[in-house]
Amino acid sequence: MSADAQLYEETFTVTTLAPQAYDRVSRVIATSTDNTTSLTLDVNSELYPLSPGENVTFLLAQTLNLDGTIEDVSKKGWRPPNKVGAGQGEQSLADLWDYVCYGKVYRHEDPGEGMNIKVYVSFGGLLCCLDGPYKKLSPLRIDNVYMLLKK
Repeated sequence: MSADAQLYEETFTVTTLAPQAYDRVSRVIATSTDNTTSLTLDVNSELYPLSPGENVTFLLAQTLNLDGTIEDVSKKGWRPPNKVGAGQGEQSLADLWDYVCYGKVYRHEDPGEGMNIKVYVSFGGLLCCLDGPYKKLSPLRIDNVYMLLKK
């Protein structure tokens, strides 16, 4: 996959599962293994249960295409349709990960060059906040992203 299509990848250690007002949703609070970035992420705990102390790899990408090509999801949706007669359809990046969401980057808090920034993403109401170094998170100045998780 093209390095340009992968915007941010990091391994995080889950530190806390915060209580939520909704059934089947956990707010995960995690810290990167190098302790430079913090992650607050809502996940469907029924589909993808996490526990404090677990490590999870987190990826934000522009596309699920393995060749890195970017398609306009407004025309066909973010899930590629299965091709008739081809069985499972074409393989995508989603096949290699456990939990996949498509969302919108809706806010940046940027105090200045060289400092930490915060990036906020909504995955259909499940929210994500990344707080980390400008250099690591600056590629996230785009509209839509895929989030992929695996243990």
